[in-house]
Amino acid sequence: MIRNQWYVVLESRELRGRPLGAIRFGERLVFWRDAEGRARCHLDRCAHRGASLASGKLVEGGRIQCPFHGLEYDASGKCVVIPANGRSAPVPENFRLVSYPVHEAQGFIWVYWAADPAATMAVPPPPPRFFDDIGPEFFYATVVDPWDNHYSRVIENQLDQAHLPFVHHNTIGRGNRTVVDGPGIMKVDEGFFVYVYNRKDDGSPRRTSEEVPVPDPNRDYKLEFLFPNLWQNYISPSVRVVGAFVPVSEEKTLLYLRFYESFMRLPVLRSLVLALASRFNLVVAHQDRRVVNTQLPKGEGIGAGELLFSGDRPIMEYRKMRIAAKKRAASPEAENKV
Repeated sequence: MIRNQWYVVLESRELRGRPLGAIRFGERLVFWRDAEGRARCHLDRCAHRGASLASGKLVEGGRIQCPFHGLEYDASGKCVVIPANGRSAPVPENFRLVSYPVHEAQGFIWVYWAADPAATMAVPPPPPRFFDDIGPEFFYATVVDPWDNHYSRVIENQLDQAHLPFVHHNTIGRGNRTVVDGPGIMKVDEGFFVYVYNRKDDGSPRRTSEEVPVPDPNRDYKLEFLFPNLWQNYISPSVRVVGAFVPVSEEKTLLYLRFYESFMRLPVLRSLVLALASRFNLVVAHQDRRVVNTQLPKGEGIGAGELLFSGDRPIMEYRKMRIAAKKRAASPEAENKV
């Protein structure tokens, strides 16, 4: 997992009127909403004696209260009340939670997993991007699916075109299109597009990435990846599938899988379309999960012990982005420059 990045970590609907504890990046975090309804995130560890705030409560004044000794923290993570000292007693400055910047949009909650949280909270980074072509005309439904491997392994699976006729032979991989022409890659800020040209093996040589159309004006279908953990399957102008690959630990990932549509106008039928499409997406995801959960080594896949072929170019591009991001995060000047 790479520091100094905005990661989608939750859906907005999961965070309501009480504190929410969650493991993300291998850390125990607590999320809550302040008096203005803004999402907040801290390490879930009271500055006093390390108790979890997730089992605490929200109190008057838009503060979160520790369930152990009643310490109250404001939206910035600063302790403002130690009941044992008296409510009017000053609180030492070091009674403070480790806090991370939060961004909320499109029904998602992002956290900036900073190497220097205090400095980043003082000067927050620019907000993260979402997919420019998903507007308010779209409706969506989400399923959340646990996977037993590193989030980078799950992302790479969604960038892998060669597995389709084998893993998904009876769903999205029907047709025995085993030859991977390209894939075409078009780099953009913070990510890249993948243009897919799988076909049946007729004995002709496969086309290289340089020989396929990029972009292709004759087709809508393409994939888009936004670093570090958002992916879009652009099926048509009115149908999309979006995945957020949420890092839980080195060997655990939550896949937030959304189906978007803008073609159905009747609310009752729309709900049916969303429900059926979400169920199908989960069937397809479980076909992938069965295999990805077996990949070794568990944890981040960085290519050790693997032999890639030309059709794996999207995975290669993703790994290049990870390497560059790690270098930035490791440099002393990296904070707030991503």
